[in-house]
Amino acid sequence: MNSATRRIKSRVKNKDLIEVRRNEIVKAAVELFVKKGFHKTTVREISTEFGMSMGTLYDYIRTKEDILYLVCDYIHNSTSNKLRSSLTENSDSLKNLKDAINDYFVIIDELQDYLLLLYQETKSLDKKARKYIYNAEKELTQLIENILLKCINDKTINISRQKANLVAHNIMVAGHMWAFRRWVLQKE
Repeated sequence: MNSATRRIKSRVKNKDLIEVRRNEIVKAAVELFVKKGFHKTTVREISTEFGMSMGTLYDYIRTKEDILYLVCDYIHNSTSNKLRSSLTENSDSLKNLKDAINDYFVIIDELQDYLLLLYQETKSLDKKARKYIYNAEKELTQLIENILLKCINDKTINISRQKANLVAHNIMVAGHMWAFRRWVLQKE
């Protein structure tokens, strides 16, 4: 949550504690946001779910929108870190691509509720926060595209360099589809 730590002011000075508490706040808030929706969930309900007084909660955030931003930042960082960890210098490019796609689908499966929330509520963020979310999504797509370009260079896949971006977007959308259509896909 490095970008979140910089963007959202906290009265607490211990950066490690801020990180731990904000992750806990995110988990508590997502449960409520998924059940009730972002707009119908109150900060009081989040503080109760989290097991913290509202005053203490406000030591870590300023607004309910800050919590939504933290959720979005958590999704981006979790996905990005997992994808980056699947890339190794010692394996071949096709294995990197397979590992990255597998890891991407695993993280989407783990964060299904978060992803749905992101799609439903990004509109509730201010313009600057939405721009961050859109850029984070582009960055994730670029990670996949870079792996595809390496495969093209190694001649392990046969697509044009111009189509690599489109294929990367298709991989991203296929992952998101798991969260959107889980009601039927999980039965399979």
